[in-house]
Order: sequence, then C-alpha cells, then structure tokens
Amino acid sequence: MTVAERHEIILKELKDNGKVNVQHLSNDLEVSEVTIRKDLRVLEEKGLLFRTHGGATQTNPYTSDRPVSEKAKIRAGEKNAIAKEAVQLIGDYDSIILASGTTILAVARHIKSDHRLNVITSALNVSLELSHHENVEILQLGGQLRPSSTSVVGPYAEQFLSGITCGILFLGVDGIDLDHGLTTSNLMEASLNQKFIEVAQYAVVVADHTKFGKRGFSRICGLDKIQHIITDDGISSDTIIKLEEMGIQVTTASQ
Repeated sequence: MTVAERHEIILKELKDNGKVNVQHLSNDLEVSEVTIRKDLRVLEEKGLLFRTHGGATQTNPYTSDRPVSEKAKIRAGEKNAIAKEAVQLIGDYDSIILASGTTILAVARHIKSDHRLNVITSALNVSLELSHHENVEILQLGGQLRPSSTSVVGPYAEQFLSGITCGILFLGVDGIDLDHGLTTSNLMEASLNQKFIEVAQYAVVVADHTKFGKRGFSRICGLDKIQHIITDDGISSDTIIKLEEMGIQVTTASQ
C-alpha cells in the first residue's frame, strides 16, 4: 500500500467517524504506529486534520476564549445534569470555592436556598446568583475583570486566597488531556485556578464530555492534583477507566 493510499483511507475514516485512533489504524493498515503518527503529522501540516493524544480529529482540539453568553448556550442540558450531581457533594456549613464558567454558574443555580455555606468565588455572575440566599456567606474576590467570563483574575485575588483554607473546590476548565492535564484559555485565570487548588482540600472538576482531548492556551495542573471529575454520560468508557486508574473518582450525569 502506498503512502497516498494510506492517507486516503485515514481521511475517509476521519470523515465517517469524526476521529481516528493510531492503534486501530496501525492494526487495520498493517503498519507500525510510528508510521501512522508520521502520516497524521503530514496530514496535519496540510491542514486536513488535528492531531490529538492517540489519534486525530476533524475539529480543532485547542479551545478559544469565547464570551460567557455564547458558552452558556453550548451543552446546556449536560451542564445542568452535571450541576445536579455536583451539589450532592455540598453539605451544611461547608466552605466551598466556586471558580468561574458556565458549568460553575449552573452549580450555583442548583444550590438550595436553605444551604448554610461559605462561598468564595471569582465569578460575578455566581455571586449575583447566590446573593438572594440568606444563609450563604459570599466572599467575592477582587481584581482585574475579564469581560468574556465576568470573573476576576490577578494578584489581588490570589493574595486573598493565601490566608484561607477551604473544603471543596468546584473548577470549570476548557480542556482535559490525559497527558497534559487541565487547561484554560487565559493565562491569568490558570494562575488563579492553581491557587484555588492549593487552598482546597478536595478538588472537583465539572466539565462536559466535549472538554476531553482538548487543550487550552494555559495549563492549570496535571490530573494528579484533582480528586474527582463530574461529567456527562457522553464520556467514553476507556477514558473513565484511565482516569480511575489515576485514582480520580468519575461521576457521570444523565439528562
């Protein structure tokens, strides 16, 4: 089989399935995985696909910094289901951190009005959502406002966190890569999220299944820094197995 014929087969499978896997292609085409990876690199250089961990995809795996109003419309049902699971972890008199993002806002919307909580957040929309709860003490971080996410970042927010400890962190991310870890699209937000993880006793990532296999511009941390991921039932069973082998609890939410 010629190189051109291999490329044609790879692109056809990519068109049919939306993604390809290096190991599967190696077995099907009876060539080494090294050869397949070279093929994928050549095809990526031609702009015909995007390489990912263990394969390639038709869609760009790198995330962009889109406005929160636009993000809120994406996977709204999945985010709502994830939020319902997330609030089950919250107990009375807990001190929690709600970071920023549309999935985090969904979590805030599902917090019960009779919950007695201390909530630390960088997100203005989260604070506004919880402001009518009489039993919720809100600590709104200050700093530089990011209009795209209606949240704050910067040294003032990070300095405040240096004097506290917290029970549970709920963290939204733009990308989850099994090798690269957690990422977001903004460098300053990544830095604040790192600080959140430092001061929290238990870190929970809330993210729909489309975030897996993607990378944002800024790395937050490796997966060894988190304890729990709550996602929707679109996540693959292989990914769940790999995460659990890393010692991460995985909860899947159904709509």
